[in-house]
Amino acid sequence: MILLLSLFCSLWVEPVLSLEEDEGFTFDGDLQKFALSKNNVYVATEKNLYQLSHDLSRVSESAPWTATFRVTLLLPFVENKTLVSCGVTDKECGYCEILDLKNISNLLHSENILVGPKRRSNASVGFLVDVKKDSTQTDTYILTAIQQHGDESSIQCSSDSKTINLYSVYNTQSGGLFSVTDDRSTTVIRSEGDVEFVDGFQINSTVYLLSNVRPSDEKIMSQAKVRLIWLESEKSKTQTLKSLQGATLSISEGGGSCRLMASSIIPGGQQVLWSGVFSVDGEESNTELVVFDISPDRSSAQQSGASYIDPNFYINKPGTPSKPKILKPNAVLFKQNHMTSVLAVRQRSWMVFFIGTGDGQLIKLVVDRNYRPACPRVLYRANNDRQVFPNILLDPVDYKYVYVPFRNQIRREPVANCGSYRDVQECWSAQDPYCVWCGSKKSCTFESDCKDSDWLSIPDELHQKIVSHKVEMDPTGQIKLVVQTHLTGSPDALSNFACQFSSPSRTLDQISSPPKFPQCTNILSNEPLPADGLAVTVKIRLETTTLTEKLNVINCSDIRGPPSPVMCQKCIKAGCGWSNNACSWANQGVQNDSFCQKMEAGMNFSRPEISSIEPSAVSFYGRNHALLSGHNLHSVTGVRIQADMDCSPRESPVWNNTGVTLTFHIPSTDTKGLVKVCLLLPDGSCHSNAMIIYKSSPVCTSVTPSSSWRSGKRKMTLSGAHLEFVEGVIHSHNPQKVVIPINSSYQYLVYETPAAVSTVSHSTVSVKVANQTLACSSITYYPDPVFTSFTSVSTGDHVRVTIQKEPDNLEITAAELSVWGVHEETHRPCYSIVKASNNTFTCEIKQEGNTKFQQLQINVGDETITLKSSSLLLLLVLLTLVAIPVIIIVVVIVYRSKQKKLHAKMNRFMEDLELNIRNDIRQGFVDLQTDRAELMENVGTIPFLDYKHFASKIFFPESESLMALCIKDIGQDGVKVQLDECCQDLSQLIQDQLFLTSMVHALEEQKSFTIKDKCALASLLTVALHGNLPYLTEVMKVLLMDLMEQNSNAQPKLLLRRTESIVEKLLTNWMSICLYGFLRETAGQHLFLMVSALTQHIAKGPVDSVTEKALYTLSEDWLLWQAQDFSSLKLKVLFAVGSDGEVSEPLEVDALSCDTVEQLKEKILSAFKAKFGFPYNIPFRDVCVEYEKDGSFIALQEVDASSEVIGEVTMLNTLKRYKVTDGATIKVLSKKNHPPLCTQGSLKDEENFSRKYFHLIDPDVVEDQRKSPERKKLQVKEVHLTKLLSTKVAVHSFVENLFRSIWGMSHGKAPLAVKFFFDFLDAQADNMKISDPDVRHIWKTNSLPLRFWVNILKNPQFVFDMEKTPHLDGCLSVIAQAFMDSFSLSEMQLGKHAPTNKLLYAKDIPKFKLEVKMYYKYIRELTPITDSEFKEFLQEESKKHENEFSEAAALKEIYKFIQRYFTEINEKLNQNGSPAELAEQLQHVKDSFDGLKSCSWN
Repeated sequence: MILLLSLFCSLWVEPVLSLEEDEGFTFDGDLQKFALSKNNVYVATEKNLYQLSHDLSRVSESAPWTATFRVTLLLPFVENKTLVSCGVTDKECGYCEILDLKNISNLLHSENILVGPKRRSNASVGFLVDVKKDSTQTDTYILTAIQQHGDESSIQCSSDSKTINLYSVYNTQSGGLFSVTDDRSTTVIRSEGDVEFVDGFQINSTVYLLSNVRPSDEKIMSQAKVRLIWLESEKSKTQTLKSLQGATLSISEGGGSCRLMASSIIPGGQQVLWSGVFSVDGEESNTELVVFDISPDRSSAQQSGASYIDPNFYINKPGTPSKPKILKPNAVLFKQNHMTSVLAVRQRSWMVFFIGTGDGQLIKLVVDRNYRPACPRVLYRANNDRQVFPNILLDPVDYKYVYVPFRNQIRREPVANCGSYRDVQECWSAQDPYCVWCGSKKSCTFESDCKDSDWLSIPDELHQKIVSHKVEMDPTGQIKLVVQTHLTGSPDALSNFACQFSSPSRTLDQISSPPKFPQCTNILSNEPLPADGLAVTVKIRLETTTLTEKLNVINCSDIRGPPSPVMCQKCIKAGCGWSNNACSWANQGVQNDSFCQKMEAGMNFSRPEISSIEPSAVSFYGRNHALLSGHNLHSVTGVRIQADMDCSPRESPVWNNTGVTLTFHIPSTDTKGLVKVCLLLPDGSCHSNAMIIYKSSPVCTSVTPSSSWRSGKRKMTLSGAHLEFVEGVIHSHNPQKVVIPINSSYQYLVYETPAAVSTVSHSTVSVKVANQTLACSSITYYPDPVFTSFTSVSTGDHVRVTIQKEPDNLEITAAELSVWGVHEETHRPCYSIVKASNNTFTCEIKQEGNTKFQQLQINVGDETITLKSSSLLLLLVLLTLVAIPVIIIVVVIVYRSKQKKLHAKMNRFMEDLELNIRNDIRQGFVDLQTDRAELMENVGTIPFLDYKHFASKIFFPESESLMALCIKDIGQDGVKVQLDECCQDLSQLIQDQLFLTSMVHALEEQKSFTIKDKCALASLLTVALHGNLPYLTEVMKVLLMDLMEQNSNAQPKLLLRRTESIVEKLLTNWMSICLYGFLRETAGQHLFLMVSALTQHIAKGPVDSVTEKALYTLSEDWLLWQAQDFSSLKLKVLFAVGSDGEVSEPLEVDALSCDTVEQLKEKILSAFKAKFGFPYNIPFRDVCVEYEKDGSFIALQEVDASSEVIGEVTMLNTLKRYKVTDGATIKVLSKKNHPPLCTQGSLKDEENFSRKYFHLIDPDVVEDQRKSPERKKLQVKEVHLTKLLSTKVAVHSFVENLFRSIWGMSHGKAPLAVKFFFDFLDAQADNMKISDPDVRHIWKTNSLPLRFWVNILKNPQFVFDMEKTPHLDGCLSVIAQAFMDSFSLSEMQLGKHAPTNKLLYAKDIPKFKLEVKMYYKYIRELTPITDSEFKEFLQEESKKHENEFSEAAALKEIYKFIQRYFTEINEKLNQNGSPAELAEQLQHVKDSFDGLKSCSWN
């Protein structure tokens, strides 16, 4: 049998809102009915009938019907594979269709007949019922329960239907299809009074109908009732209807008036339990969720032997009616304003209720078998006030979703969010019977998704904690610690139950008998318990899941104080019992927390009272600076805000407390509705009672007018809903300025625009609500209106003024102007301002005598414009018109003369330019095609830096002092230094995770704690904890999760993009530590080869010695496009040996004719090192060179007496200037051995070197100061861009090898740290319900390539013993950019104006992107690393570099931060509820350092 609940949706008008919700199916018209079959959802709107799949993707729709038709009945008949659709037209005439259930566009039958209510808005229900005719045959009928109206004379079409009817659904049944006739007789049930049917359903053979009855006869019933009637569906239509029995549902003791709003049967169980939403006292805003047992009871009729006569329903006119049975509720479960719908589901022994509200919320309430509800949770909250319609239905495919109907939308919401809970504690604390902790998956899932037999979940009854404990004392004085687990689970999990007790301060004796689920006991020794309690750790194992509970076992008799609810709760929380107003052992007192709540607090303070709260209605974002008024407020420490059954009340601090008023913040909430407000006193008690109502957030739909003048102060009107909650208006062009509204109401808000500069044309308008900023609309800024002139005409006792202005788009109204006429410094107002046309306004000034106004003052917004009489303006215009032609004639004569001279000069210039460009382009093409890269690949031993110098450069890139402090000197490596006492104390303190995370959060909240401080602290912590990398990793993960939670409401794609927090710098350091081995073994060689190849290729062409720009480069910014002609030289270099004139064998060195003397030296020494494998033994600055010319040697110097001077700038000498030829001999000498020849030092050491000298780039001087004609040759930068390409081609194979060594999978494995961290990011994305793969990709890119590899690519001096020139830095930046573009998800749109560094690798990037995606995919598919494997790897890394850093120096620097922010760190520890021992340990560290007794400072 199929149970189908139909949905009645009454129509009403709702404000059109700008916010469009996601994940719902929105229809063209308003919903009228919706129903479910096994796989489909059927929705009837006012325009069409839709068939959707169960996941709400559209399947098909029927042809649109006329606007006058309304569906009143929509019943999927699954056994018959048909869909019954019936309704009425505007004339109350009926029409029914039978459609194919799988394809509603296939019409099987149609008929003009009325089945269901006659009117379009009746409160009626209809559903299919099965009537058992005998043991072998069951017939199905349509049951309709219809609201009747006394006056139906206007209905044109007649019908046999009455209040309750049964219609045939087959032609073979009595009377045929849609007939109410049964064996030639017609039986229907009529009603007395006004009956509104709410719900109906069938369970087994009993039909249930629920209705609200307003009686017509006040003598019979004096008030409205909720009626339940039963029908036994047996034998025939007639027998079924005649079996009517009834009862009245009452939710109040006095039987007061109430109204049923929504209904749902609670499936399963021996009793027929039913839940209903009732409005109390007839007010729809005051609603309760109530549970009844509605099992049919016919005992009263059977005992009396008389037939039952119902007072409201009958077949024939009744006699004396029977008195219906009064049913009382089993429990009132939930109170919430404006509940409109409910769906009840049974999950194991729990009842789960999904409740819809009139303000757009879907609330989930879990109730145990004793009717004790857990904390209600909001599954969905609409931003506006759209009502949830009855009924909410369950997805019949997998029962994991519910359908929530609104006016023109249906949403499909999950019944639980199990995947968002990260561990077993969170999974249990959710108190959700849908969720289980799956031992094999180590995750929280639906029970059906945990395929094995190892799972845990909440027990059958409500408990506050997963593990509780009791401290008992037996008659012999023996103390027992009893630990109880509150769980249910699979048999395998519960049968493998074990407990382990431990304490750091004493040995705990385990009891001899093994623990038995769910309890384990430990008998404590006779040794007295410490005054501050005994720390005990209990580890409980259930199959593969381990629970760890840290307890503080206190002697119950030591908990003393005046009896109060706070003292009672402290006692029970400690595992003790409350007895005779004092704390005793658990087995000697009450252990129920609710007992404490009933106690009266001993008032040491005057009881505060609340008179009013302003405002008392807020949006769910809360409100800043609310004002509370009352009496006796002096002792109030906070305000507590708590909804009904709210398990997490929020508390807000107070300030500006005068005793009669105070200020506090109303916090944000997930739930709309009424909340209670009470006042907290220092003893923890809360007094007085006031109410605040949370409503929907403000939504604005339009701004009028749509533009403003730039000077601002134009009055604007926002339209929308809930605008009274807006605290300020913000414009995007000036986000710091919050404009306070002039006035506001529910639908409108008026404010004045802020001013805007001339560059602003559009501005987005947002509204500020508490701490949220909500986008609204946008307006256009135009220049201020320009008023040009005015005329005044006397008309009797008034002067009529006409004002002209220039055309604009402001659409100024007359109400926005204020006008005064000015006569002899007297201002007279201009009344009755009228807008005559778009650019003309008129007004009238009262005339006194023969007054002529020479000036007019006009106020627009904040600006005042003064206009003078138009007669003065006319004179100025005439003078201007005369002067203009004269000026034009003079300009034309001068222009033509100049143009002839310029034309001739430009012709000559263009001919020269064309010739030069042709030559440059041809030469560039020749170079690109003929250049052969002969770059050295064998570079010998790679000069890697050792680990500690590599790490310190990463840790402290901008702090040489910290770097020097934290690195041990050579000879101290490997020597373990014993820390002194204060450093040991601090080391132990930062090894406490709660302290370290609290300290980090406390420091980051301080505005004076700069980004530089954050990076320094992160690196100091890395050094201090380098010996315990597993712990450092755990701390980093916790801080990263905190950072992710902070950014969860922000844009998640920005996470880890910059280094603005301690944990982000910590992640950089961690990656560097973990990947150093990979860098040395794999990627380092390719990086060194790439840098070497790039350096060699740059040296093949001219390099300007002053600016370091080069002809061969990858960076357009470093391109030497001004280079003159040059030639290659092969020189024979001799090295002086000793001081007797002996020389070495000649060494062949490549040089260029444009090289300076310094550049020649560099190339000689570089060639020497490449030839012999070791550097020349004389320092560079002590080397001088001589050139053999005509048998004698000439000293080569950077500058000498013959150097070219242009203005005040001297050109450096080149080999060309000394006329050094190809094959010439050069001798290298030492300045120490040959001082007379080498007197000149390095010019680069001089101050203002770049201003005093130039090399290949001409100085910026006047033309006639240049001596060399060839240097005047015009150069065009773009001609030389081919040099960028030739450089790229030369080093491309090295770049590709480097990239692929980074993202390649050597031996099918990735670095352990990369796999571990990427899996961590994926897990966090799952927990945060982030399904967008782009977000995961960006997180990984920001963590590894951006945070580590780019740093290495741009700074090879971090890895190797080498120097990086600014030019090399520019080239490496281009390669690093190409590297990062390979990880980008966005497609580059490149054109002719795109930067060259993007164009250079444009064709390579798509190929690199594919390789990167495969790299990420391979890592994701690798077998996960176990925690033990990765911990072993981290321990090895710690041990490998043990004692290479000065831990003591790092600890002392860390303490300087602690000392500076000591108070703030203490406060954060208190906020986080840390143990008192931590604060004491922190104070001890401070005393030790401050005293400088046991720890000395460097």
